[in-house]
Amino acid sequence: MSERLDIEKNRRTRDYTTGQLALRAAWSVGRWLFRLVPRPLHGTRAAILRLFGARVGRHVHIYPSAHVYFPWNLEIGDWSAIGEDALIYNLGRITLGERVTISQRAHLCAGCHDYTRPDLPLLRPPIQVDSDAWIAADAFVGPGVRVGEGAVVAARAVAVKDVAAWRVVAGNPAREIKQRQMIAPEVETDV
Repeated sequence: MSERLDIEKNRRTRDYTTGQLALRAAWSVGRWLFRLVPRPLHGTRAAILRLFGARVGRHVHIYPSAHVYFPWNLEIGDWSAIGEDALIYNLGRITLGERVTISQRAHLCAGCHDYTRPDLPLLRPPIQVDSDAWIAADAFVGPGVRVGEGAVVAARAVAVKDVAAWRVVAGNPAREIKQRQMIAPEVETDV
């Protein structure tokens, strides 16, 4: 017979240091300011995230309704975007490469519990989304997952395993459905 869950022990466990708790309290005010910044002022929202420890590249668009749980566990490369109502649940580090798109209502979840232990200890496996990848609308990327360069996690897909570079995955659980073709950028020529 298996052990019973020990919820009391789980609740007694200190998952955060006093300093981390202070940062969380400060971010509760920062998040409020972040959401008040008008939609076109992406640079101002990026500056607020940087103030709270995020590493944010140039020309990044983050919409005011996006929810970043812990800015100090976030790194975003140049030209990337986080859409409306996206949930960046970054108890563990979340790293987005360059030109990454996180679409509306996507959920990146870098936190979970060890369900094999009765006290359900908190885990913080990181997520990495490599350059040129796209996490489409309502998609879920689970703890410890790496989404390879140029990959697409299709709308409403549930990625709980790594996604290979330049592949498109869909479904629940996400399965590869095709290879993505890299599109060469148009080059202007003087004629």
